[in-house]
Amino acid sequence: MAILALPRDTSTLGRRLPQLLGGLVLYGVSNGLTYRAALGLDPWDVFHQGLAERLGLSIGTVVNLTGVCVLLLWLPLRQRPGIGTLGNVLILGVAMDRTIALLPVQHGLAARIALLTAGILLNGLATGLYIGAGLGPGPRDGLMTGLHRRTGRSLRLMRTGLELTVLLVGMLLGGQAGVGTIAYALAIGPLAQFFLRWCAVPTVESRTVPVEGRAVPDAEARKE
Repeated sequence: MAILALPRDTSTLGRRLPQLLGGLVLYGVSNGLTYRAALGLDPWDVFHQGLAERLGLSIGTVVNLTGVCVLLLWLPLRQRPGIGTLGNVLILGVAMDRTIALLPVQHGLAARIALLTAGILLNGLATGLYIGAGLGPGPRDGLMTGLHRRTGRSLRLMRTGLELTVLLVGMLLGGQAGVGTIAYALAIGPLAQFFLRWCAVPTVESRTVPVEGRAVPDAEARKE
């Protein structure tokens, strides 16, 4: 059995691969923007930041290392990574670190709010791009969907449980939660769903999965 889940539909790879790459780079950039806003990070980045401070590593390095560790948790769930999964592990942290290095620390509140707003909007677009490419979820999304399939629990419950867990652990480690964390939690779902409508690439691999009594595209389900 192949370890990597390769796409069956290769007819649209000329669009899907660049879209995947662009989405992953933009995702890392968006995380760098919210980091520099210093108004609170998304739950996973609160965890990444807290761990980075404890280990003395850059937050981008921790993002990539965490992706590898989470990917190992797929094994008992019998999940197979895709091209997008591996790209997520390799690209996100690098793009985040480069963005942080290029952006100076902002002290004015207006500038920080602008960075936070831009980061959240860009994160929604990036999510639509890389999930819409249909080349495999990120390690964290795949863990959520894998637990959903193995336990039968709703995706919302799995996502909420995972993100609350990493948020609390991250705060205990010293990660920064704040108004930005709340803004991200409220905005990212609607934003990702909006952009996914425009970015999803129709393929023969497209299918529907049940989510709390309704059928939705598999890519959309990953973000519920």
